[in-house]
Amino acid sequence: MSLAIFDLDNTLISDDSDYLWGQFLVEKKLVSSDDYAKANTQFYNDYCQGKLDIHEYLIFALSFLAAHPLQQLHQWRAQFIEEKICPRIIPAAQDLVEKHRERGDKLLVITATNRFIAEPIVELFGIHAMLATEPELINGRYTGQYVKQACYQGGKVARLADWLKQTGISLNDSTFYSDSHNDIPLLEKVTHPVAVDPDEILKDYAAKNFWPIISLHQP
Repeated sequence: MSLAIFDLDNTLISDDSDYLWGQFLVEKKLVSSDDYAKANTQFYNDYCQGKLDIHEYLIFALSFLAAHPLQQLHQWRAQFIEEKICPRIIPAAQDLVEKHRERGDKLLVITATNRFIAEPIVELFGIHAMLATEPELINGRYTGQYVKQACYQGGKVARLADWLKQTGISLNDSTFYSDSHNDIPLLEKVTHPVAVDPDEILKDYAAKNFWPIISLHQP
């Protein structure tokens, strides 16, 4: 059994779910609009440039979860998935997942996005294994903190290494699909790295290393 690993944002879906969640909160007037929108955009720009302070971002992003009861958060999240995510599900990405499923590959999504946001999106693809940034949940309430290592850049490599030890699965004949240069550390670890509609840095890096470059987003 081979392992097929998928990044989530701008790979399986045609946008960034963390950023979209921030937009959703602003649009629904659930946060202070101007300040939150500016911070959300700045953090996303930092991510695209590869200079995101992941701890600072997570304190910002998870503070909203800590401010509201879980039942209310789930109601808002369901609305978010319907309005913001479902229109951005890429048929070609669904087909790619199905191709690996039909081969009998083990499917895994690995994402820097926190589990509260990412989990229902991954479920839309029928994928049951996921590594994500883990918000701390105590007695049915988010604390605003996170546990384990953030699943970002080298953190993805570390979290995957732990998961491989726990499951007994190896990276022999493994494949990883990603759009972002932030994932180069993990792309270098797998047998078959694939750049998916890559950013310019990853596009250049993939070309120099003769990695396949594919598009799932083009009609």
